Amino acid sequence: MKTVVEVIMPQLAESLVSATIEKWLKQPGDPVDVYEPIAEIITDKVNAELPSTLKGTLVKILVRAGETIPVGTPICLVETEEDAASGDPVQAGGHQQGGAGQGASAVSAEAAGSAAAGESDTSMRHRYSPAVQQIAAEHGVNLTLVPGTGLGGRITRKDVLAYVASGAPKQAAPKTAPVPSAASSDQLNMDSRMPVRSTGIHLSETPRIPQVEVEGQSIPGSGETFVDITPIRNTIAQKMRQSVTEIPHGWMMIEVDVTNLVILRNKLKDEFRAREGVNLTYLAFFIKAVVNAIKEYPIINSVWAVDKIIVKRDINISLSVGTEDSVITPVIKNADQKNIAGIAREIDVLARKTREGKLKLDDIQGGTFTVNNTGSFGSILTQPIINYPQAAIVTFESIVKRPVVINDMLAVRSMANVCLSLDHRILDGVICGRFLQRVKDTLEGFDQDMKLY
Repeated sequence: MKTVVEVIMPQLAESLVSATIEKWLKQPGDPVDVYEPIAEIITDKVNAELPSTLKGTLVKILVRAGETIPVGTPICLVETEEDAASGDPVQAGGHQQGGAGQGASAVSAEAAGSAAAGESDTSMRHRYSPAVQQIAAEHGVNLTLVPGTGLGGRITRKDVLAYVASGAPKQAAPKTAPVPSAASSDQLNMDSRMPVRSTGIHLSETPRIPQVEVEGQSIPGSGETFVDITPIRNTIAQKMRQSVTEIPHGWMMIEVDVTNLVILRNKLKDEFRAREGVNLTYLAFFIKAVVNAIKEYPIINSVWAVDKIIVKRDINISLSVGTEDSVITPVIKNADQKNIAGIAREIDVLARKTREGKLKLDDIQGGTFTVNNTGSFGSILTQPIINYPQAAIVTFESIVKRPVVINDMLAVRSMANVCLSLDHRILDGVICGRFLQRVKDTLEGFDQDMKLY
């Protein structure tokens, strides 16, 4: 006997109270299997695929794409075959709503209407980001031929790459179109920044310059453009507002002489690249220094819980990675159990998965302390907002050569600033000052005998 069961928004993490449906991957009438993704959802700063907990046929969508709902809210109905042996429908995480037959048929009719409405939404179809335009120009792709899977039928970077990979026929863009000239302008800007970035601290050897979304609905004569807020941008805004309104931020900065580190890294990077296939970045050394300092001052690795402070035993480093239109913080789990080579590999994997949109929910959960790499953009001073509900966040700024006084003599050294934002309910200047001093001592203590493994 057939049974219609509600699928609810599960609590995928302890702190998760709500989530946003970004896009439905299944439509009414589509068969679904257990663990098969049925929708893309946005939780804390990340996209994730929501797997089905039922096997059957999706008959109705209850929550529209772009809508934020509390955990436990029914999101769709799935028609399943009842298990004749047990007498129970096949369900896990779903709520039985009613039997099959007339009710299910009515539901199917409504679902068909919903599907038609969803497919007709092409309001964002012809709005292209700079990255999409640049990739299309590079591959000679006519964007009008590319199917859009984004909100409102918008074409994403992945859509263009998938179109190119499929070998679909291409149609060169008109020579007079503005796309090639815009790409050329971006390239010129990138070249002009190379000297600055070459002395910075990078996630990789070729850090990307974030693309800023500027297209939108132009109002004739007003000189203004309206840009719609994407679900992930809205989530970031909510989390940042929560952090700055609930957490009293304090800031500190320390200056570090990383001359020995630069020499060490330059000595090892080619051999490491040949052996591991990934870049040996400065960030791996910095994270190792931060982890060593956290082990000495574990209160840094904690959260505020109203009437108590919870100190986390695991040291899981959240890594800020900029994407096309947002920032995501994948997590290096148990970073204290990894050597520098292991951290470098983790950085490469997480950064690549982030930029390719392949992060899973588990990749961004459980962070206890955040490391940011603002130096990759040439920054020398930052006051970062804490990644709520963590107690602190640290940034590493650009490495720059400048004259410093050593033993009453001038010397040219490679210098970098390390900046810390702290939750002043938990942390004070003394403990944070000692923490930063420990990071500084570790970084300045790297010598030519330092082992990566």
